[in-house]
Amino acid sequence: MSYIIDRRLNGRHKSMVNRQRFLDRYKAQIRESVSEAAGKRSITDMDRGESVTLPTRDISEPVFHHGPGGSREMVHPGNKEFVTGDKVPRPQGGAGGQGGGKAGNSGEGEDDFSFTLTQEEFLNFLFEDLALPNLVKRRLAGVETWEWQSAGIVSEGNPAKINIVRSLRAATSRRIALGAGKRRQIAEDEAELAALLEMEASPERNERIRELKAEISKLKLRLEKIPFIDTFDLRYNHHIKVPKPTAQAVMFCIMDVSGSMSQATKDMAKRFFLLLYLFLKRNYRKIELVFIRHHTSAKEVDEQEFFYSRETGGTIVSSALKLMDEIIAERYSPEQWNIYAAQASDGDNWSDDSPLCQEILTQHIMPSLQYFAYIEITPRQHQALWQSYEEVEAAFPQAFAMQQIIEPSDIYPVFRELFARKPT
Repeated sequence: MSYIIDRRLNGRHKSMVNRQRFLDRYKAQIRESVSEAAGKRSITDMDRGESVTLPTRDISEPVFHHGPGGSREMVHPGNKEFVTGDKVPRPQGGAGGQGGGKAGNSGEGEDDFSFTLTQEEFLNFLFEDLALPNLVKRRLAGVETWEWQSAGIVSEGNPAKINIVRSLRAATSRRIALGAGKRRQIAEDEAELAALLEMEASPERNERIRELKAEISKLKLRLEKIPFIDTFDLRYNHHIKVPKPTAQAVMFCIMDVSGSMSQATKDMAKRFFLLLYLFLKRNYRKIELVFIRHHTSAKEVDEQEFFYSRETGGTIVSSALKLMDEIIAERYSPEQWNIYAAQASDGDNWSDDSPLCQEILTQHIMPSLQYFAYIEITPRQHQALWQSYEEVEAAFPQAFAMQQIIEPSDIYPVFRELFARKPT
């Protein structure tokens, strides 16, 4: 068997490049582990790193080896138990390699490979290929639409932006250019001096040797006086401000906190909204969030109260939609903002209120929205609110989406389906 050994020295950040190459190679297995972790985590540790285990068979490296080659004839011994066409029964006891068996005195193997994803890597896999649907650039949003970009190297600038590598390179080039003639003359004088020293002594020879030594010393002194670095050598990184179109967006997070929502149902709703919150804050710079909690009445709250308040009551969903419509009219013009909404509920609603919700959405809210996602968290059959929302979805098929969550493991798959990047 042949082995290839790479003896090249590792450069700077080589390990980071290798780690990224490893993550790219086993992306499918890591994404599956991240998906499982997202379904099991609590609200407080949703954004930490994750330990990932890969089966040994998935990380085996290819090797070079010598094949049999040529033409060979082999005679395989037969047996007394089976003939051609017989089916061999599966061994009893299930698959091996998972532990839990009895101790033995033979055999060998390898443990599965485990490593830890950093917080940054975990979130990269968590929100990979996700995007807000139908996002458009409404207008240039003030000062934040300007960005600094690198514009090369200049000879004058701020000392804080000095480029050390380019400055040293310029200094080296200058020293070589200024000293090239002197080094060449020194080499010629030293060659002549060496030739004179081999000649017989004479007054003229001795005088010329003294002249050459004095000239060589003078030239070397002049070389030493060339400064190592000069202000002429300094180079600076140059940056310029360029305008960037910014897509302004606002996300309305609407959560049902009525008495019909059990604590387990509220926790699942909060975990969904926390995923949404992390996704938006990580991927979009010009994004605002509006948090609305509702039971019989709706109230705009801050992030802390949205996730941790214990207020409860009856259920009137239309109160939240009315409040959302008022906030849009007051603060978020559809001509300047991309407006999104995500609503989580268990589907229970006052019977006469569901048609009103449909009317508010169809006539007032949906014409101004880019996208509305409704998540119903219940293991039961859908009720009147879902049926009313189905008619809204039929009227706005590209801008309205509905999904059901039954258990915590459904949260992340539903989230990915609602916000998967659509081809343009």
